[in-house]
Amino acid sequence: MAGREEKKFILWFREIGIEDVPLVGGKNASLGEMYQKLESKGIKVPNGFAITAYAYRYFLKYAGIEDEIKKILKGLNTHNIEDLMRRGREVRDIIRHAEFPPDLAQAIYTSYDELAAEFGQRGMDTLDVAIRSSATAEDLPDASFAGQQDTYLNVRGKRSVLDACRKCFASLFTNRAISYRHDKGFGQFDVSLSIAVQKMVRSDSAYSGVVFSIDTETGFKDAVLITAAYGLGEYVVQGIVNPDEYYVFKPTLKQGKKAIISKKAGDRDMKLVYSMDDDSNVRSVPITLIERHRYVMDDDEILKLAEWACIIEEHYSKEAGYFKPMDIEWAKDGDGVSVGTGELFVVQARPETIHSQKDTNVYETYRLMEKGPIL
Repeated sequence: MAGREEKKFILWFREIGIEDVPLVGGKNASLGEMYQKLESKGIKVPNGFAITAYAYRYFLKYAGIEDEIKKILKGLNTHNIEDLMRRGREVRDIIRHAEFPPDLAQAIYTSYDELAAEFGQRGMDTLDVAIRSSATAEDLPDASFAGQQDTYLNVRGKRSVLDACRKCFASLFTNRAISYRHDKGFGQFDVSLSIAVQKMVRSDSAYSGVVFSIDTETGFKDAVLITAAYGLGEYVVQGIVNPDEYYVFKPTLKQGKKAIISKKAGDRDMKLVYSMDDDSNVRSVPITLIERHRYVMDDDEILKLAEWACIIEEHYSKEAGYFKPMDIEWAKDGDGVSVGTGELFVVQARPETIHSQKDTNVYETYRLMEKGPIL
């Protein structure tokens, strides 16, 4: 596919798969893989499209800013934090204020309108989408860029989408990302940025969280860990709220039995929801007293997400040729009555790159150097 599609600005999820990381980054490639190959197995993925890495490079070339960025970053010392912050700010300002290619802008507008039409909103310029970065080196196990670029939620209208895309391009040069690439031996332009434009899931009126297809504390392969909290998922991903935790035992689950091992309610008081203010697309609000004192999810939803985690893990492990535990973000689409469909969706899936690589075959020997009193 790479040869055929390498000069396209836009690729829809139905057109891309896991082999297309160089074109659309790890996040988009994974969304396309699931959209194409796992929906038949019951896993729901919100539709959307990728603004390609080629589009990012085209933007830089059209704006004529690459040499200027290189000049600013020349001689960078990442240990000088003040200097790193100054240079990073200069680079981001240049990108945010650079001229956007008219043909690329039109391609984004057209695709946004096509996505809106799928949800009965053609020409209305009101479809709510999530704009997420998808770097071309983002999900390499030895150089994970996850979380280092920005995400924009509840973006509505073509102009707002374009503005968020411009900010996304600039977010490839956050201070942390610049430092990370420098310290890991990447050139600052070795990594390109693709963008996912995806229909929002209305978890602001429901809940969301993360599923790990292994136990993240021990690396135990036969457990699924699900975290859940009310509202949009960014608070869970960023560790701002303490979510519920549910453990499911895979072997028993695969026998068709209810395999929930444990349930632990989180200590939470806030959630992230939609905002209709001009200044912000999302806002933080207190959760209700009822929400505070009950589990976020019911057992059927917990088991469904655990089943999805097993399916996703098995698929990616088969594709890779080795065991590949997954880190999966999910969201529920409203209550199904006044808001949304009430269905569960997967909005991201990437390799679990921290806990799965721990060496669990390490034994430590402790020697007591002094005697104490017997109690």
